[in-house]
Amino acid sequence: MSNSNHDSDPASQALSSRVTALRKKNKLTLDQLAAASGVSRSMLSQIERGQANPTLTVTFRIAQAFGMSIGELVDQAWQSSTIEVVHGKDKSNFFRNDSECQIRTLSPLHMEKSIEFYELRIAAGASLTSAPHYEGTKELLTITSGQAKLISGDNCTELSEGDSAHYRADLSHAIENCGKKELVCYLVVTSP
Repeated sequence: MSNSNHDSDPASQALSSRVTALRKKNKLTLDQLAAASGVSRSMLSQIERGQANPTLTVTFRIAQAFGMSIGELVDQAWQSSTIEVVHGKDKSNFFRNDSECQIRTLSPLHMEKSIEFYELRIAAGASLTSAPHYEGTKELLTITSGQAKLISGDNCTELSEGDSAHYRADLSHAIENCGKKELVCYLVVTSP
């Protein structure tokens, strides 16, 4: 955990700015906000300095103290920040990284998870097989390089560079590299 605002993640920065602004707007001291929320003064101070990632319970208590929902507190905090970058060399964004498959998230890790965005790199002859996701989950796959065989339930299709496919992911599904070179594709997962 970093002790400087310059190194903290954008979500913590946005929340710290939002809590500080609301506290000042309501003319509350840290002690008064601590009394109203049941969150310690030291925790509130760390949050305002962007040095703490509060738990859901702590965030809920702070939101309640301002008479709002967690969504209102967090959404407004996020909207005040305009650009968030997911750096390509940041190893924390890799869900899998081995000789057969690389899965890198392209959406911020703290973001609402009803939509997820990934870059997939699958070695020749390898595949990515997934168990069914939640009921109603769908995936959109776009091939940027290579050839793929896509399977969703009992359905199967072949895809080439530039092709996109939209399919059910609440069934067993797989993406197989059926070409001779690395398969590079982008995957968007939408959950109900």
